[in-house]
Amino acid sequence: MSNASAIAAVTLTLQSILGDGVRADPNLNDTTVTVLPPDKARGSNNNNQLNLFLYQLLPDPAWRNMNIPSQVANGETGNPPLPLVMHYMLTSFGRDNDTNIPFGHYLLGQAMSVLFDHALLGADEIRNATAVALPVSNLDKQVERVRITLQPLTLEEISKLWTGLATQYRLSVVYEVSVALIESTASTRAPLPVLTRGPDDKGFQSQSSLTSPFPFLDGLLLPNNQAAARSGDTLTLTGLHLSGTSVGVVFNNPFFPAPVELVPSAATDSSVSVVLSGAPAVWPAGLYTVAVMVQRPTETFRRSTSLLAFALAPQITIAPPTTPAAPGIVYTVNCNPEIRPEQRVSLLIANTEVMADPHVAQTPVVTFTVLDLTPGTYFVRLRVDGVDSLLVNRSVNPPVYDPTQKVIVT
Repeated sequence: MSNASAIAAVTLTLQSILGDGVRADPNLNDTTVTVLPPDKARGSNNNNQLNLFLYQLLPDPAWRNMNIPSQVANGETGNPPLPLVMHYMLTSFGRDNDTNIPFGHYLLGQAMSVLFDHALLGADEIRNATAVALPVSNLDKQVERVRITLQPLTLEEISKLWTGLATQYRLSVVYEVSVALIESTASTRAPLPVLTRGPDDKGFQSQSSLTSPFPFLDGLLLPNNQAAARSGDTLTLTGLHLSGTSVGVVFNNPFFPAPVELVPSAATDSSVSVVLSGAPAVWPAGLYTVAVMVQRPTETFRRSTSLLAFALAPQITIAPPTTPAAPGIVYTVNCNPEIRPEQRVSLLIANTEVMADPHVAQTPVVTFTVLDLTPGTYFVRLRVDGVDSLLVNRSVNPPVYDPTQKVIVT
């Protein structure tokens, strides 16, 4: 947590970052960075100069009534920190007052680039900048990082700002720097722990159940603990109040013109099983949502449960399984479900992602040209719209790789 010197620590850190960053340019190595009021900044200096002026301090509304995490336990009453948002005006003065070359513009552009690359003040930057003048500001230890944000001002706002400063306008930009959390010096109230919560430590009385009386889903089980389902797999949806009449499982996918409903293979009050028996040409690989429709006893309409998401993975065979090394090897992959031209398809091989050769129509076969593949054995995966073919066989313990998803380069 920062202390009262946090404001000065922020100013010193910005001054240090600007000075080091700008002077790294050989054309600007004579630049000085001052923190004076604008009417006193230039003085007799005729070299390149930046002036960083703190002109406004505002409270941060997000932190205004918030305790610092980890400092106040449950049941304790803490004292929120003083959260400050600082507004700085950065003004540039070019060498020789820009008589020959507009160094002021060049200097301001370089300074803005430095602050853009330091959008967050690092703990080491703060410590290095304040090590001599403010070694105990603790700004580097506060839980919230200090952020630097460029603030665009309208012509009217700029005019009001410079009029209030009662000095001649110079090319400037304004930055918001937030947030400095200055710790309160008031003590925290920490009561003793509670021994019992009412007679016999029973606490408050509560109703018997908070379970919804309507059908809902709370889980989806895939075969063999796999990360995705495949065509022909059985999905098991778990929940409550799933039994009734006209039970159906509704699937949706971005490529479906309308939701598709399948009849479950088994249904109880707490689970519904359904076989993914859709045609490969109709059910594309990718992400799906699923819900259960059920008509409860004494009701004349069907209710829908909440949605769950799952991935439908492609099943592949790849050829040729063995091939000699060559500058470019063409692999043919047969895929179920079929690949659509709108889908993003790639082959993951040898720690490299290879995009599919162009295909303008829906097809079960895609080709890939793999360059510079050295001799060796490589397991492969087909990735369709972010969903990979299932390379790992989790039906055995320990899991093993699927030997059919492998190629050999001799």
